[in-house]
Amino acid sequence: MPTLPWTAPQTPPPGTEVHVFASRFETTSLMGALRFFLRTPGVWRQVSRAPGGCGATLKAQVFRRTFWTLSAWESPQALKEFSRTGTHAPTARRLAPLMRDSKFASWTAKSEDLPLDWAEAERRLR
Repeated sequence: MPTLPWTAPQTPPPGTEVHVFASRFETTSLMGALRFFLRTPGVWRQVSRAPGGCGATLKAQVFRRTFWTLSAWESPQALKEFSRTGTHAPTARRLAPLMRDSKFASWTAKSEDLPLDWAEAERRLR
């Protein structure tokens, strides 16, 4: 699957800081990767209309059993609300036992830096 393009539910005002969140998930098996992949569209729909969401992209390497997310939010609270509601919350709970490894990173960026670059996310997740 190719990388999903940057999707921005809202554009933050110029000159503001956004909360950036990146993740890397590796599943224990190819079956786990397929389950992750099949649940992606529902979560992606939630991302595309999430309150406080300033943009997101996803990179799926299904046959390597690895998935990467990169998103920007108006605040850490907006990210927390997204992760605990809608499709994301039950999906994350169901997929957690299928994960071999998960890494997370967060930092701030300027709204003018959107859309975000994968190179910086990959560097921070190493």
